Amino acid sequence: MRMIKPMADLYEQLRRLPGIGSKTAMRLAYHIVDRPEAEVRQLASALLAAKQQIRLCSVCFNLSDGECCEICSRKDRDGSVICVVEQPQDLMAMERSHGYKGIYHVLHGVLSPLDGIGPDNLKIRELFLRLQRTQIKEVILATNSDVEGEATAAYLAQLLKPIGIRVSRIAHGIPVGGDLEYADEVTLARALENRRTI
Repeated sequence: MRMIKPMADLYEQLRRLPGIGSKTAMRLAYHIVDRPEAEVRQLASALLAAKQQIRLCSVCFNLSDGECCEICSRKDRDGSVICVVEQPQDLMAMERSHGYKGIYHVLHGVLSPLDGIGPDNLKIRELFLRLQRTQIKEVILATNSDVEGEATAAYLAQLLKPIGIRVSRIAHGIPVGGDLEYADEVTLARALENRRTI
């Protein structure tokens, strides 16, 4: 039995979302159709408002509803240390740790030649413009530890070293609560490489 067109259209739109497979898209579509019209209108309104009102911070390129994001607007942040992350959600993860009090720069992606993403497709030029205008003492590269994240960090480190700014990389290794026997070889190698004296 074929789906009726409105349901099929809804299903197709939901299936395009990242992390949503066919079964989840179908469940969500049935759930939305089953909800009262007022709730569905609220969902549609929230989607449109997010798309229309969210923009990129003019300083760090985090998501914002104004010219500057909340972090760039605060005076209590350490403006001499800048943490470079791939995406806004990575910035939020760093903030949840409550361990970092500096400022950020969001690249909006990573280098991926196979996908046609080069330096000009990221906010790398904007990072260097910021470094010229401000007194940054350290750049922390906090990209993911996958192939693209490592390549992006290596590329940025190579460009940053001649400037004379301290460049550091976040440590990677065994997660808190993790068991050594279940860790892969690369993770164990990183944990040994990034060990510290206690």
